[in-house]
Amino acid sequence: MVKKLLMIGMTAMAAMPLSAQSVGEQLKQNTTFGGYVIGKVNATTQDNADVKADMGVRMARVYVDTKIGDFAMKLQMHVSGSPLNKKENSVHLVDAWAEWQHWKELRVKFGQFKRCFTFENPMHPWLLGCGTYSQLTDRLAGFNDRTGEHASNGRDFGLQLQGDLFASKRDGHRWLHYQAGVYTGQGINHADKNTRKDIIGGLWVVPVKDLQIGAFGWRGDYVRDDGTTVDRKRYSFGVNYTGDWTARAEYAVESADEGADAWYAIVGTPAWHRTKLFVRYDVYREGRTMDRAKSIYGLSAQHTFHPNLMLQANYGFLVDKTSADERYHTVDLQLYWRF
Repeated sequence: MVKKLLMIGMTAMAAMPLSAQSVGEQLKQNTTFGGYVIGKVNATTQDNADVKADMGVRMARVYVDTKIGDFAMKLQMHVSGSPLNKKENSVHLVDAWAEWQHWKELRVKFGQFKRCFTFENPMHPWLLGCGTYSQLTDRLAGFNDRTGEHASNGRDFGLQLQGDLFASKRDGHRWLHYQAGVYTGQGINHADKNTRKDIIGGLWVVPVKDLQIGAFGWRGDYVRDDGTTVDRKRYSFGVNYTGDWTARAEYAVESADEGADAWYAIVGTPAWHRTKLFVRYDVYREGRTMDRAKSIYGLSAQHTFHPNLMLQANYGFLVDKTSADERYHTVDLQLYWRF
């Protein structure tokens, strides 16, 4: 089935020649340069923290988006912020992909981009609501993956098919979304180390506009620097609503190795003019046992001064059974701006 879909897509692409002049005109009209910065001031009461209070640039990124005919393309660079780890440079390539978008029912993406696992992973940092991604996304979707993979911001290099089916006659929203991808499994900016590939897919229904209910699966592996191979066998289930209110909840489980699981729930409500309040509950369990659980109870408030300027305050109470300092508090203030 996958081979047949690819053949259909490639045949359609080949039938759409573009002149050099038309390409140049489209590049002028459809190319956007931009970027965003997140500055952060934070503090913690954790006794064994290396730094109790800090401030700096959480991240700064620049990008270029363009479209030629039925092809959309993106290039994004991470240009500032804390290095991913001691082996990584703070400046690195984040996104580099092209997607054929002729049909809403079938789109083909190739390059380096977000893995199609969980609702939260593909979300922009501006839309999260609580200042950071959940532990589920961080540990089980390839940010700071539990396998030991270098931090990859939930991304990998691969080929993905996705589409939206069955348009509603009432409001035009699509009832069913699917996505399936083949990835190297080694994360961003790293060459593959074996012939096996990661297979990731998701399927969700949209019973009403803005409400998504779905499931995801991931089967693959990661080759560590010492040559050992770690399996990935992951599943995730969740619900996502994005309107004036925000409601998102997901559960994910890793069945390979000794296993792990995680879940979170976040609810956001408009409070007053351009201000929104959020509450969240976030748990990650290595070994799927409560005596190795890290739980976060969070409150957040964000005020949007302008579509390109937002201030966010976050508080967290953490119960970490894996830390000598089991209970502690964190606070931070983040300023988001984009251009």
